[in-house]
Amino acid sequence: MDEPAAIEPLVVIDATGLILGRMASHVAKRLLQGEKISIVNAEKATVSGKRLSIVKEAKERLEVGHPRKGPLHRRRPDRIVRRTIRGMLPRRKPKGQQAYKRLKVFLEVPKEFKDKELQTIPWAKARKLRCPHMTVGELAEEIGWIQAGE
Repeated sequence: MDEPAAIEPLVVIDATGLILGRMASHVAKRLLQGEKISIVNAEKATVSGKRLSIVKEAKERLEVGHPRKGPLHRRRPDRIVRRTIRGMLPRRKPKGQQAYKRLKVFLEVPKEFKDKELQTIPWAKARKLRCPHMTVGELAEEIGWIQAGE
């Protein structure tokens, strides 16, 4: 007789003030272990480095390929965070594909997570940085993201 499928616990991580790379590696590892993870406040995550070099590198990445035929590079902060995590997963293998499907990223806190406890990653806090840094939202605006309300 078939046993009922185990319900995967949903983990909600608040990206506010977290270093993008450290958060992404931690999330990728947990996704590969089978957890379902939602990241909220994606545009408030931090990218370390000098503003000009970060923006220059991101714009160079946008220029690859044909303008209308691709490859398409997303400019929204939640898509930037999702793409960063995808780069840390073995996405061409079945376990990496399944792990990537268990990831959801949001710009702000959705209604269904308002009453849920938000986790953070203490060792990935951006306040420990002694170098210049910028948020993913600022980076997205620099490379052409236009917010819906403006």
